[in-house]
Amino acid sequence: MPGDKRLNPEAVPLGWREWAALPELGIGRIKGKVDTGARTSTLHAYFVEPYEDNGVALVRFGIHPLQRRTDIERICTAPVFDRRWVSDSGGHREQRYIIRTTLRLGGREWPVEMTLTNRDSMTFRLLIGRTALGNHFSVHPARSYLTGRPPAPQHRKPR
Repeated sequence: MPGDKRLNPEAVPLGWREWAALPELGIGRIKGKVDTGARTSTLHAYFVEPYEDNGVALVRFGIHPLQRRTDIERICTAPVFDRRWVSDSGGHREQRYIIRTTLRLGGREWPVEMTLTNRDSMTFRLLIGRTALGNHFSVHPARSYLTGRPPAPQHRKPR
């Protein structure tokens, strides 16, 4: 809308799907679905184990960063930021752990909140919600991968 001060003329254009990275979690490249209908971003975690270390609430979780591949995995640990009830696109509610981690997308890097849940039945292992996008990006739903592809990470099969 012309004259709307909330619009950012310097917003980076994004397609409905983009390559991203989660450097603090050791994920150099992961396909993400940009979902303005989702408030919070979500990361696929095929297992989630909460624990405490010296009075700090932590969560250990496993990620399969590549679509349709379970032979490549990353085991990650992060402080628990929060725990919330979340409704998925089908209206099912579940309580999820929330972590804060760095998201790298479109040449920018910033901390975001992510829920952890099993997304085995979903095409994308990462859902990038509107809170993470803020007004720094503009989404073009008919386009894909407008920010380019990061260099290939060196994946190894677990022993």
